[in-house]
Parts: sequence; C-alpha cells; structure tokens
Amino acid sequence: MSSVHEVSGHRLTLLRSGEEYFPCLLAAIHSARHSIYLETYIFAADKTGRLLKEALESAAVREVDVHVVLDGFGAADFPLLWLDEMRTLGVQVLWFRPEVARLSFRRQRLRRMHRKLVLIDERIAFVGGINIINDLSEVTHVTRLDYAVEVQGPVVAQISLAMKKLWQLVSWTNLRSSGTRVHRVARQKTAQQEVIFLIRDNLRYRQNIEYAYLNAIFHAKNEIIIANAYFLPGQRFRNALQEAAKRGVSVVLLLQGKVDHILMHYATLALYEELLQAGIEIHECTRKLLHAKVAVIDCKWATVGSSNIDPFSLWLAREANLVVNDTGFAAALRASLMQEIQHGARQIEHTDWRKKSLWIRLLSRAGYALAKFLAGMTGYVRKHDNI
Repeated sequence: MSSVHEVSGHRLTLLRSGEEYFPCLLAAIHSARHSIYLETYIFAADKTGRLLKEALESAAVREVDVHVVLDGFGAADFPLLWLDEMRTLGVQVLWFRPEVARLSFRRQRLRRMHRKLVLIDERIAFVGGINIINDLSEVTHVTRLDYAVEVQGPVVAQISLAMKKLWQLVSWTNLRSSGTRVHRVARQKTAQQEVIFLIRDNLRYRQNIEYAYLNAIFHAKNEIIIANAYFLPGQRFRNALQEAAKRGVSVVLLLQGKVDHILMHYATLALYEELLQAGIEIHECTRKLLHAKVAVIDCKWATVGSSNIDPFSLWLAREANLVVNDTGFAAALRASLMQEIQHGARQIEHTDWRKKSLWIRLLSRAGYALAKFLAGMTGYVRKHDNI
C-alpha cells in the first residue's frame, strides 16, 4: 500500500507501480484548476493512456493550461488521431527530438527525454519512473514493478522551474517559443537537505544524479540496496560498490530477471562475474517485470526517479530523481524492495553463475561490447568514465 511521510515541510506519498500511481495522478489532474505540466517517455495507446488523455482533455476544456512533452523515440507510436484530438481541445503538446530515422546511428538520437514528471497547479508534483502505459506488460504478460512519489512542499518550486525550462527549450527548438523567460534551476546543495530534486541534462547538470549515488555509496556504513531495470554502471560506479563491499557493507542488487531489452539484458550479464566475486549480492526479479530505478542506503537515504544506472541514463538522457534523507520514507521503500527480493526474485550464486553455458557467456560479451560501442559514440565515455 502507498505510504505517506511528513519530511521537513514536505508531504511525500510513496506509490508502488501503476496500481497506486495512476489513481492518484488522475485524481490530481481532475482536481487541477490552473495548470498542468506533464513529461513522459512513453505514452501508450492503451486503456491507461486513454484515461490520461481524456483527463488532460477534460482539464483543457475547463480552461486549465495543459502542457505535455513527449519523447520523440519513446512515444513515437503515439496515435496521430489522439494528438489531433488533444490539440483541438486545447492540450498543448510538444515533441522532444521527434524520431525521423529509426535506423540512424547518429549520436544525437541517443539523447532522449526520459523524465517522468507531472506538476499540478504549482502545488503537487509526481516524480518517478512510471511511464503512461498499462501495468501489465504486453511483452512478458506480467505486471511491472516501479515506483513514483507524490510530493507537496518547497521542492515543488524547483520541479516547476525544471519543467517550465524544458517546455520553453522544446518550444524554441520547435520554432514555437513562448516568449517567456527561461528560468535557471537552482543548483542543489545536497548536504543538510532532506528532500532534494535532481536532474540530469547535457549542460550544467551532466553528473548530478550519478554524484548523488556515489556520495551516498561512499558514506554507506551498513547496507546498500539498489533496484534498477537497466544496470550497466561505469567503472567508477562499480569500484564504489566493490569498495563498499570490502569494508563490510551489505551490497544488494535487484536486477531484471526477464528479457525486456535484449541488448541491456546481456550486457548486464557480462558484469555478474566481477560483482559476485566482490561479494555483491545479485537478485533477479522474476515475478514482475522490473522497471524501477530506486535505491535505499543505510535505511536513511533513498532515491526514486527515472534514471537507470547505465551510460544512456547517466550520460545521455534527460532524467529526474527525488532524493529523500528520512528514515521513515527509506524504511517504507526498503520494506517494499525486500518483499520483492524475498518473494519475487531469485538470488544468483557465484557457483551457479560460473556454470552458465558458453552460449550465454558469448551473448553477454557481445551485448556488452555493443553497449560500450554505442556509449562511446557520444564521446562522453572517453572523457569521464568507461563501462
């Protein structure tokens, strides 16, 4: 069940998967009186997508200013009929990097808008990793495991600035500049703050999310739990986890157990030997399709957001995470993750992994090499890190 936490003047509601997230989101949209900003990577033409579309249209009809940013790759299959209907009723929709050449390998097409953010009346925000899509995966026919946070409080102002800035930038790129001032998002000081909004972009905030993870890992004393759908960290991140394990910290990874994206699945497998040998626990989520991007450290630091721990999220895509320094919130997220680890996952033992077939090992090496090649196309890997 969702859980509510009062943290330093904020009201945070931890939402588990679409079953809890979409009813809260729809209720907030239906209650909107002034403005709605929504950013999503995927906006599927399914039952969930239709409900969100109709809610946004209803808001626009009652003269709420509705702004929607869709990623040109993730939402490439968004129906043109839906787009026309939304715009006719007053919903403003913009595309982030419209996809025009699916088979192109230009490095710019890898720079996606992967954020999942919603802002209602400058008062309520949603931050997380949940796309607008049915909980039941059409690929695996199992439900997705993911998280989001409904947040009210001072940090909403920073979320608002970030979303408005992106809207204005995309408007300008699409030759539809709003003519309003582009605000800067205040640089975050992570020390002594209990609720922190972090973004990753390709300008001033290239490494904010990664640095937040690394700082928390470096200071971990007892336990690190990371649940990540697409886990392909660079050497710096892997070293941090291994150093934590060496100093006696329990490092637990909950990773994808079902083949969702073939490339990332086999690329991640290439890291298992190194991680297991360092004493890091690996659990593969088998009951559900893992789509979460969350972590809990020492049961007091927690993050929920859109950023995977792979080169495409950490070095290329626009991402957004909420970091919460609070034992109550962290405990609630930890309890949910432990439930999945204990009842919905299988642990990968080092001895079992070493018995994997030659075919699996070859596929993992090939996937890792291809992922490294694609990441290297950006030039960023050579400058900052290496997977």
